[in-house]
Amino acid sequence: MNIILFLMLASLVVAALFLGGFIWAVRAGQFEDTGTPPLRILGEDDPTPAAKLPFPVTNQEN
Repeated sequence: MNIILFLMLASLVVAALFLGGFIWAVRAGQFEDTGTPPLRILGEDDPTPAAKLPFPVTNQEN
């Protein structure tokens, strides 16, 4: 019977930690913009000029 009480208390502590983390994330603004990040991958970026790359670019076709 003692183990059931221990497990119930442990589960309540874990649930309280998750709830606290969720409330912290909401207050910190983690869920402000949920629509833009999935669409950002669809946009085309300007290619970086080869002169600004930190390594030489070579086209090695066989």
